[in-house]
Amino acid sequence: MTRKWIVMLLAVLALAASVFLLVKDNPGTANTKGYKVPPTVFIHGYKGTYNSFGNMLNRFENNYKWGDKMLVYYISPNGRLQVDNMGYNGEKPAFVQIVLENNRATFKNSAYWLSLALHHMKTHYQIDKVYLVGHSMGGIVSVKYMEDYQNLKNFPQVNKFIAIGSPFNGIYDKKYFQLHHDAAAHDLNPGSKALMDLRRNKDDIPDNIEALSISSTGDHVAEADSVKGLQKIFPAPQLQQKVIADEHLGHSMLHESKRVDFLIHDFLYGD
Repeated sequence: MTRKWIVMLLAVLALAASVFLLVKDNPGTANTKGYKVPPTVFIHGYKGTYNSFGNMLNRFENNYKWGDKMLVYYISPNGRLQVDNMGYNGEKPAFVQIVLENNRATFKNSAYWLSLALHHMKTHYQIDKVYLVGHSMGGIVSVKYMEDYQNLKNFPQVNKFIAIGSPFNGIYDKKYFQLHHDAAAHDLNPGSKALMDLRRNKDDIPDNIEALSISSTGDHVAEADSVKGLQKIFPAPQLQQKVIADEHLGHSMLHESKRVDFLIHDFLYGD
């Protein structure tokens, strides 16, 4: 057994031993038997909160009637999961929201916390396939999850992945790092070891995952050239790239844009 597989096995064992679970008393239970498409898991970005994807998922569920929110995971830095279960009847696509209490952590730590939620989905709700949607650093964390956990049987397999305004080459604005000095900011620096590792480990991502990158010409945090860095991880046959030409569509507005909504819908659920 190679050293890498030993490390990954130990990570799985540690995961199983360390998770403390608190489930809210919400009506209904998640029942994924017979779901028509894999549940879609949404991961916020750097300094993100419940509100990062809250409005988008409200539109998906209540305005467009595209699906139903099934689960919300709140994850503490010590691996404690609080699971808000809305119930699910299997009729429409299911949405799962991830909220990290420490929203300024490294890519590695954030991917580990994401893996706790996905491990719980696999073991408690028999969800063996998912779609991942990440905004900003959430897209990068999703790639880190796929590289570190995708090939382990304890976790759901990713079929489709969307990165929204994710700076895979780092954030170019030097002034950004005069204000932000935490672990996540260190990883988001162009040329950081964390970003280089994503490229070095790209072969750990299966070649059957379809990926979509969404960006905007008005995004001055995740600039177009940095967003295109995803093509150094996903080869052309697997990757689609959509650039919205709108100088008023900034970084934090991407998850509030109806144009982004429909790009997500068409890629995940379109015929």
